[in-house]
Amino acid sequence: MNRSMIPLLAGSLVAAAAMGTGCAASFPTPTQSLADAESAERSASELGAASQPKAQLHLQLAHEQIAKANAAMKNGDNERANGLLLRARSDAELAIALTRDQSAKTGAQQAAVQSNTQQTTNANQGAAQ
Repeated sequence: MNRSMIPLLAGSLVAAAAMGTGCAASFPTPTQSLADAESAERSASELGAASQPKAQLHLQLAHEQIAKANAAMKNGDNERANGLLLRARSDAELAIALTRDQSAKTGAQQAAVQSNTQQTTNANQGAAQ
C-alpha cells in the first residue's frame, strides 16, 4: 500500500463509523410502542392477570421489558427499546388472553354446577326430567 492511500483509507473508515453511528441515532423514539405496551400491561392488570398463575408470568415479563425499554431510550438505543416494547405488548396481550380464558373456564364450571343444582332441585320438587 503506498503512503498516499493511508489518509484516504483513514478518512473512509471515519466516514463509515460516522454513518453507522448516524443510523443508530436516527431511529425514532418509539413513543407509540411505549403507549401500546403500557396500555396492554394496564389492561392485563385491571383484568386480574396478577392473580392468574398462567398469566402472572407474562404480566411480569411485560413490566420488566417496559422498564428495560425506558432505560434503552434514556441511553439513546431506540431501536432496542422498540423491540423490547413489542415483546412487552405481546406478553401483556398474552396475559390478557390467558386471564380471559381462565375466567371463561371458571364461568362455564359455575354454570354447570348451577345447572346441576337446578336439575336436582327440580327433581326433588317432582318436575319431569
